[in-house]
Amino acid sequence: MAHDSFSAGPHWLPAAAQRPRMSPAWWRWVASRDSLTARLRAASTRPFGVRLLAQGISRPRHDEAQALELDPRARIWRREVMLMLGETPWVAARSVAPLASLHGARLQSLGTRSLGSWLFRQPGLERGPIEIIRSPTPTLVTAHGRVTPWGRRSILRLGRTSILVQEFFLDAMTADLALPSR
Repeated sequence: MAHDSFSAGPHWLPAAAQRPRMSPAWWRWVASRDSLTARLRAASTRPFGVRLLAQGISRPRHDEAQALELDPRARIWRREVMLMLGETPWVAARSVAPLASLHGARLQSLGTRSLGSWLFRQPGLERGPIEIIRSPTPTLVTAHGRVTPWGRRSILRLGRTSILVQEFFLDAMTADLALPSR
């Protein structure tokens, strides 16, 4: 099994439960239901890119298995990336999907394209409720040692395929956009 750079055991809460702890500026980012890729591209003049960290078959973390209603021993497709603006990582993302539900989905061929750029062009895409987590749990270990102020996740459904998309907003984004610390 490949190294998992995301810590285990995070405590996710419904978005509404986290709103009182979050500034309006962060709420616009974390609670948005549209494409994060499109938002990131619009937020900076620097070129958007994806740095692929890991992709392949593995087992879900306990919280991922619960969210997807899977047996923890199930096999999943896992993809971990950094969403970059220029050379700076702004978002770390981990997406997982039950291997059995990927009939025809071309996720393996994304390469350095963002999952969101593909998903949000698909007809019939449905996004489930957004859950939010506050740092320091989980601490995302990135290539640059940065921690995240906020993370969010939701299940995106496309036909019979369910993909749990988890996005962790990094401190560089906070600084570059002059967002409050929380």
